[in-house]
Amino acid sequence: MTSAPGAVVTAPDAVVTGVGLALPGARHAADLLRTTREPAEPVDPGTLIGRRGLRYKDRATQLALCAAQDVLRSSGLLPADGEGGLTVPGDSVGVAVSSNLGNLDTVCEVASAIAAETTSRISPMALPNASSNVIASSVAMQHGLRGPNLMFCNGPTSGLDAVYWAAALVAAGRCDRAVVIGVETANPVVEGLLGEPAERLLDGAVALVVESGPAARARGARPMAALGPYTRQGSVRDAVGRVLPEGRPAPGVWFTSQEKPPALGTPGFPDAPRHDPTGAFGRADGALGVLQCAAAVGRFDSYPTGTALITTGDDTDDAVAGLLLHSAREERR
Repeated sequence: MTSAPGAVVTAPDAVVTGVGLALPGARHAADLLRTTREPAEPVDPGTLIGRRGLRYKDRATQLALCAAQDVLRSSGLLPADGEGGLTVPGDSVGVAVSSNLGNLDTVCEVASAIAAETTSRISPMALPNASSNVIASSVAMQHGLRGPNLMFCNGPTSGLDAVYWAAALVAAGRCDRAVVIGVETANPVVEGLLGEPAERLLDGAVALVVESGPAARARGARPMAALGPYTRQGSVRDAVGRVLPEGRPAPGVWFTSQEKPPALGTPGFPDAPRHDPTGAFGRADGALGVLQCAAAVGRFDSYPTGTALITTGDDTDDAVAGLLLHSAREERR
């Protein structure tokens, strides 16, 4: 695989074999296709996975641990009954987490405490939560995932970048599969930075298992989707044009994060239904690309053939990422 700027890259035979959720009011991938926000209680990690191992963990890490356990079970990498450990060697599983603001509240609290007093004011149990990779490392340690471990804090494209790099690790033979997690939280620090009220922010986590096709077949796992071409470009039009060349059939759905996506019939853009899951679940930032991929998998449950176009970022950002996701039954052209 190559990743030169502006290149279109593919992950041969990379498939999605699991989806995990820790989102208010969502239990299945198809729930991500809702168009409006519905009243729902915030996710309680202790209720989902038990209190053990959550003490001293910040909320972003707790939510990621919930989504990780859910996706490991749904993909068959953990027994569904919760008894026993991984069903595959730990060094065959990597981790890629995307979160732009996940532990920002911890970082600000630590910095404020040091400025007001001294480092002696900081609890040795709380300080590790200020590390930029605490979410990814915590997930790996909780489940014994000893493959490559990556943390992405990469702006609007971060979630799709994490999916791509997970596939890159698999394609390069660094691991057979990777748990990809997108997580963000709603708290006063994030509200103040983004200028958004809590009710308009995502407070949850979404996870995928990206796996090599041969590894999935060897353990009898059923692919839910297959990864197509991925790119990073300077505009939405360029990103769409690179992963969906002219003459290719329009995708069944376009997951877009643009506030005002191009109207149907606009030259250079596919005439496909548009869906933005942030309308139902809140501004997702670093979790967006993973959320969109999970929503696409949910759509494939009802439309077993077809493709989903996914873009993150818009023309005001430094880059736009694009990915084509295929139904597992869709023959790639």
